[in-house]
Amino acid sequence: MVSKLALAVTDLRPTPSDQTGPRHVAIIMDGNGRWAQARGRPRLFGHHAGARRVRQIVESCPRLGIKFLTIFAFSTENWARTQAEVAGLMGLFQRYISKEMSALHAADVRVRFVGDRVRLDPKLVALMVELETLTIDNDTVHLTIALNYGGRDEVARATKRLAEDVSAGKLRPEDVDESTFPCYLDTNILPDPDLVIRTSGEARISNFLLWQSAYSEYEFIDTLWPDFEVAELEHLCQTFGNRGRRYGKAE
Repeated sequence: MVSKLALAVTDLRPTPSDQTGPRHVAIIMDGNGRWAQARGRPRLFGHHAGARRVRQIVESCPRLGIKFLTIFAFSTENWARTQAEVAGLMGLFQRYISKEMSALHAADVRVRFVGDRVRLDPKLVALMVELETLTIDNDTVHLTIALNYGGRDEVARATKRLAEDVSAGKLRPEDVDESTFPCYLDTNILPDPDLVIRTSGEARISNFLLWQSAYSEYEFIDTLWPDFEVAELEHLCQTFGNRGRRYGKAE
């Protein structure tokens, strides 16, 4: 049976002339816990609802002209949450990957994970690698999931790798600049995000894509992530098209 996600991607492929909105959208998916608590349910109930919302947003990407979608699933700071919530989230990630793997592949979605994998459960890492390997040749939508990710941690790890290459004579210090450094980031083969969205009403970037979002447009919206409808994403993409992005240049 062809999945709903596969049908959505197959039927709604954009043409180059359709591209007026952002090509790369990054989302800080915030508000799952508050959404659940407002309904008298445990926080993990909200995380499950948030995972279902991810599927709907991925389905909408081809129609909206979004080639690259990056979502913030778990930060390096989220380990400070209760042991029960962290364990529940890690179990949710494993179930989500197992459940969605075939549908994502059928929909021609390429999946990548960014972040430090050292602290993650080996079973989860194995599933991540399996999904990345399965979808490596897909190209309709590039879904990047930031898992145990922090912008400062990413820059620190990239700097360490760069320093090792300089020490080994693979790179000269004078060759290190704004064009070489991104090659050492987790996102090295991705374009920078055009639009970064944060749900739940909080107006901060929370250590997300610090280098990559230097010239991104930002939208901080009040909607809690489980309530974030495709229609709202479409509206944000449309308003993005009305912005003048000058990258420091005068009008």
